[in-house]
Amino acid sequence: MPGLKHITGAADKAPDGEPGSWVSDAAREKFMAAYERAFALWPQPSEEFDIETATTTTHLHAYRPRSGGAPVVLLHGAGYNASSWHPHVAALAEVGPVLGIDMPGDANPSVQRAPLAPPASRAAWLDELLAQLSDRPAHLVGQSYGGWVAMNQAVRAPARVASITLLDPAGLTRLDARFYWWMTVSGLASLTPMPLRRRLARWLDLPMMLEPELIALMWAGIRGYRAEPKKLGILTDDELRAITVPALVITGARSALTTPKEARDRAGLMPHAEVAVVPGSHGGFDRIGELNDRIVAFIKAQVVDKQAAQRHNRRWR
Repeated sequence: MPGLKHITGAADKAPDGEPGSWVSDAAREKFMAAYERAFALWPQPSEEFDIETATTTTHLHAYRPRSGGAPVVLLHGAGYNASSWHPHVAALAEVGPVLGIDMPGDANPSVQRAPLAPPASRAAWLDELLAQLSDRPAHLVGQSYGGWVAMNQAVRAPARVASITLLDPAGLTRLDARFYWWMTVSGLASLTPMPLRRRLARWLDLPMMLEPELIALMWAGIRGYRAEPKKLGILTDDELRAITVPALVITGARSALTTPKEARDRAGLMPHAEVAVVPGSHGGFDRIGELNDRIVAFIKAQVVDKQAAQRHNRRWR
C-alpha cells in the first residue's frame, strides 16, 4: 500500500530474507503500551507466556477456564496479533483451552531469529510449537494469513493438527486490485473522526474499526515494526486435495480476497471440507455469536467422530 504508507509514515518491510525488526526502542515501547490495553479486551483470567523453538521465542496468550480437551490454537492475520481474537475466545473455550499465538514476523512480543516466510520454515516452527503445547493434536483456527498458515500446516506437517477452521483464508486465490483497494480504504477509514468512522465501519463490515484499543495497536505496529514480507503462495489443486484433516471454510459474502464461487470451488477440493458463505467482508463478519456457534459445533463434531472411531477400533481388536 504505497499510498497509505506515504500518508501515515508507516515503516518499511524488512529486507527480503531478513527477520522482522523494530524501528527503534521507543517504537517498541509505544507498541507495548497499546498492546497491554488491547489485551484487556480478552476474557479474564487469561495468562501469557513464551515458548522457545529453534528459530523463535514465541509469545502466547491462553484462556482455559476448564481443564481437558484438545487445544484450540488461534492464528491471526498478517500485521496483527492475538488481541484481534477477543470476540471469539470465551465461546471457543467451551471446546478446550484457547491459545492465541503472536506469530513471529509481525509486530508483537515474539522474537524471530530466522526467516519464517518460506512455507517449509513456517510449518517447522508451528509443528515444534504445537509439540510443546499439548500431547493432543490441536484445532487450528486461522483468519486471512492465519488461514494460509493453517492450510500450510495441514499440507506439510499434519500430525499435530486435529482440524482447521479458516476465516476468509488467504492462499485460495491470487490477490487482485479489489484486495489492495480494500486495504487502502479501510486503513484510511480507521483514521477518520468517530462519527464518520461508524458509517464507514458499517459500509466496510469492519466492526474492529470501532474499537479504539485495536486501532491504536494496529497503527503502532504499522508505524513501528518492519514486518517480514509474507510468501504465501497460492495452494495448488493437489495441495488442497492433500489436506485430509476436517476443514471448515467460512468466507464473507463481500470478501475482498475471493468470491463465494471461488471459495466453494477451491476449498471444495479438500476431501473433508465444509464451506459457508456468511454476511461480511474480509476481516469483518456480522453476527459474531452465530459465527462462534458454527465454529464450536464444527470442532465438537470432530471430537465426537474421533471418540466414535476409537470405540469402534477397540471393539474390533
